[in-house]
Amino acid sequence: MADQLARTHPLEAWLPAFAELTGAVRIDAEPFVSMAVLRAARATTGDLRIRGTALPTAPNTWAPAGDGRLIWLGPDEWLLTSPGTAPEALEEELQTLLRPVGGSAADVSAQRISLRLGGPQARQVLAKGCSIDLHPRVFTAGQSTQTALGQAAVVLLALDEDEFAVLVRSSFAGYLASWLLDASLEHADPALTS
Repeated sequence: MADQLARTHPLEAWLPAFAELTGAVRIDAEPFVSMAVLRAARATTGDLRIRGTALPTAPNTWAPAGDGRLIWLGPDEWLLTSPGTAPEALEEELQTLLRPVGGSAADVSAQRISLRLGGPQARQVLAKGCSIDLHPRVFTAGQSTQTALGQAAVVLLALDEDEFAVLVRSSFAGYLASWLLDASLEHADPALTS
């Protein structure tokens, strides 16, 4: 029997550099989580609850859902994350809920990974490569957006005033990690940059 390959995080090589940041910005690679895209006609979703949470219908918002997040992606499309459920179980759970209303779900767990960016200067770091208005009066906790950060397409979530989740395609994770580290340099501990 052949040995099974060990699963490694696409940002494993960047973890030491993330840990060295001691200034006003923190970057963490979140562990793998199951993710599923769900589609349903908006007219049929009024009473639909996913893990006790109504589907966010306001554009560019997200809501806690069980152990994960339910993110609005479009008028009839959402992304559900779940760290505590296996990908195939998450997809089956959603299919069971959505089939009766003509909806569907697809496992996209391998598509994206998530980074957490926090600290008093996190918003300024994001603003260096993002064309949307990230002012705290405009982009507040509970909001999300699909945008470009540097040259990578991301889903950006405001978790708190100074805390953000950045979902990026796994194939762009290394690029984005390097970009974020570079963009964070001016806010780093001076001992790291000398």
